[in-house]
Amino acid sequence: MSGRVKLLAGLAGACAGLWLGGLLWFVHSGMSRGDDQVRATDAIVVLTGGRLRLETGIDLFGGGRARKLFISGVNHHVDREALTRVFEPVASRAQCCIVLGHDADNTRGNARETASWMRQERFSSLRLVTSWYHMPRSLLEFHRAMPSVEIVASPVFAKAEPGEDRVAAWAGAAGLTIGEYHKFLAVRLLISAETLFPGLAAPPGADFPGTTATAATARRQ
Repeated sequence: MSGRVKLLAGLAGACAGLWLGGLLWFVHSGMSRGDDQVRATDAIVVLTGGRLRLETGIDLFGGGRARKLFISGVNHHVDREALTRVFEPVASRAQCCIVLGHDADNTRGNARETASWMRQERFSSLRLVTSWYHMPRSLLEFHRAMPSVEIVASPVFAKAEPGEDRVAAWAGAAGLTIGEYHKFLAVRLLISAETLFPGLAAPPGADFPGTTATAATARRQ
C-alpha cells in the first residue's frame, strides 16, 4: 500500500471516527436532556410533524405551564375534527389561548414564525415541544431567531405503537436520527459561518414580518 493510499485511508478513518463520535454524542445528549416541567413560561410552542408532540403540548398547557399555546407549522388543510378531539382536555380555553401558525414548512420557518408571533404578543419566554431527536436543531434555530427569549426544552419521547414491527420501528428511528444529526451539523456550520461572516445572516424574522396565525376553537364550525 502506497503512502498516499495509507494517508487517505487514515483520513477516512479519522473522519468516520469523528462522525460516529458526534452521532453518539448527539443521541446521548438528546436522550438525556432534562425537562423542567414545573417552570412556567409565557407560551408553549409545539412544532408539528412528530407523534405525541401536540398531545404533550396540550398536557403542559392544561397543567397551567403557560398563558398561551402556539402550534407552528399547521397545514392549511388540517382536519379540524381531529384537532377538536386533541383539544378536548382544554376546550374551554381553545378559542382564546390556542393559536395555529400556518406559515412555516420547516424548522427554520418554525423559528421565524414563532419569533414573529412572540413579538406580537410581547412575550419573553417559551417552552419548546418537539421530538427529542429534533430538539437540538430546533434550539439552534430558535436561539438564532430569538436570541433574547428564554427557551425551556420539553423533548418528546414517542414509543412504538402497539403491534408495530419492532425491527422496522428501530430501523426507521435510526434513519430518522441519523438524518436529523446531519441537518443539525449543517445548521451548526451555517451559524459558525454567519459568526465569521456577519453579512451572511438574515435579520431575525425577515421571512415572517407577520404570521398567518388563527385562534383555534374546539367547537364545530
